[in-house]
Amino acid sequence: MPLTRKIPCTVQTIIKHSDDVFTLVLEPEKSLPRFRPGQFLHLAIDDYDPSGFWPESRVFSIASSDNHLSSLTISYSVKGTFTARMANELFEGARVWVKLPYGEFIIQSGEDVVLLAGGTGITAFTAFIESLDADHPDEIRLFYGARNESLLLYEGMISSVAGSTPAFSTHYYLEELTAPRNDGGQTYFPGRLSIDGIIKHLSHPEGYSYYLSGPPEMLNVFSHQLVDCGIEKCRVRIDAWE
Repeated sequence: MPLTRKIPCTVQTIIKHSDDVFTLVLEPEKSLPRFRPGQFLHLAIDDYDPSGFWPESRVFSIASSDNHLSSLTISYSVKGTFTARMANELFEGARVWVKLPYGEFIIQSGEDVVLLAGGTGITAFTAFIESLDADHPDEIRLFYGARNESLLLYEGMISSVAGSTPAFSTHYYLEELTAPRNDGGQTYFPGRLSIDGIIKHLSHPEGYSYYLSGPPEMLNVFSHQLVDCGIEKCRVRIDAWE
């Protein structure tokens, strides 16, 4: 694994999905180290003096692939003081610092997998999904929940990959949707993600490995419920850096 590096970045683009959900595209001022899909970075708003201590920071999954080392993409929802500062203080052209890469939430090859994403938790999977080839041999089932369709981050890329990769399928769940609908080959279900609902879509639930990314309460509840449904504990992996 590459050594971690501390790198200044310029905020290139800010995408406001809602009052409390944002995507940032960062332009690094130095070359980035290689990283793997599923890894994360630390982001600091305050300036960093290399002769001193690393400032207060928070961790975010790297949503972009290391095929595009000219930029870094993260998405976040406003939860707590630090992310509130990000929403209020950052602007296009602002300078931030990142240190990366970190984490071992790596999707293994040679196994059929179920990806469970709640909200901005999708960012733990986007680089992996973007890297899929049309002839990918392992089955991949994505179950992705959000409040409404505008908060299905990276939906365009995800649906495009699903359309060209037979082994990859998507199931979107929207809390504000009142009835199921099909649009462009994609199915949208009403309500929140639930393990009972997910298991019903799988013909052999015990044959998959499950990767979970989302709010801490979701990770805790879902991981226990999967084990209660007969899934081996070693097949349940969570992105638990919060």
